[in-house]
Amino acid sequence: MNTFLKFGVRFIFVVLIQVLVLNQIEFGFGIQLMIYPLFILLLPVELGIFPLLGLAFLMGMSIDAMSNTYGLHTSALLTFAYARPLVFKLFAPRDGYDTHLETNIFNMGNMWFLKTFGILIIIHHFWFFLMEIFKLNELLFIFQKVILSVPISFLVCILLQYLFVKKSGE
Repeated sequence: MNTFLKFGVRFIFVVLIQVLVLNQIEFGFGIQLMIYPLFILLLPVELGIFPLLGLAFLMGMSIDAMSNTYGLHTSALLTFAYARPLVFKLFAPRDGYDTHLETNIFNMGNMWFLKTFGILIIIHHFWFFLMEIFKLNELLFIFQKVILSVPISFLVCILLQYLFVKKSGE
């Protein structure tokens, strides 16, 4: 499948699932399930910072426009996209990244995915909830929401990869 078409279909799928399904689910305790950062993580490594930020902006604005959240998702996803190259550089394989492979759990390994996506999704969720509440005296509540939301989002993103992302050899 053409790479542009593949990522275009993923973009639409992720936005629609996030807005129509996941944003409607109430878990309680301030838990929010957010899978859309996975789209930015799965983009090719060689993608420059400006196209990366552009795609993050488009996805965040799409979700914000349909969720009536006034830039919360856009702000958090831009922070995620900006931190992505820094975290990728921090955990780069010894021989560097193969620019032809997608950065998913199958190609990069469980530990790499656990470290990189774990750090990035914590950054994303912390920024999202900090901007949502926007009160430093509510810092403990922000941490509660991050601590409860990150594991659920992380596990669902892993499950989505096992269901929809193909291994490089297939």
